[in-house]
Order: sequence, then structure tokens, then C-alpha cells
Amino acid sequence: MICRVWRGWTTRENARTYEDLLRREIFPGIAAKAVRGYRGIDLLRRELASGELEFMTVMSFDSIEAVREFAGADFERAYVPQAARHLLSRFDERSAHYEVRERLTY
Repeated sequence: MICRVWRGWTTRENARTYEDLLRREIFPGIAAKAVRGYRGIDLLRRELASGELEFMTVMSFDSIEAVREFAGADFERAYVPQAARHLLSRFDERSAHYEVRERLTY
């Protein structure tokens, strides 16, 4: 399994709007692509001492080939729709990909 990790930062004022956009449009749009091997997405959020909010997404795929099907040949390039760009202060231009070596559930 491959996890695709990406981060974006926004202001406190834009945080709720950005999170709503993710849930209402961006995540359903990703699922609608029906990429073989896409297993889902986790959304993480934390408030920083600066007042900014950091969002992290962790997408799960069966293989790097599935990631390429989702993201294209330059698969490390971040997928950030225009509507999200307007709400973010900054974001990772590249996504990081990790091979899941073990997953434990208790």
C-alpha cells in the first residue's frame, strides 16, 4: 500500500470554508474519478501557535501505479483545485509517497 501525504495551510477565518470545500466537493470529486486501487483519504487538522491552521491529507492506494492513474506522469505534483488555492495561504507543491510497511489495528 502507498500513502500520499500532502499539507496545506490556511487562516483561522478560511479554515471552516476550506474544510467544507474538501468534504462537499474535492473529496467526492476524487472518489468520482473511480481510480482502481484508490482506498480512501484521511483529513487531519491542527492549529499552530501562529494562528494558522495546517491541514494534512493522507490518501491510500494499492500501488504506485494507482497513484499515477490518479495524479498522472508527474505523480508527485500536488492536486490542488483552483477553489482550494483561493482559500490556502500556502501549500506543498509536491506530495510525498510512503510505502506502508505495516498497519496494526487493535
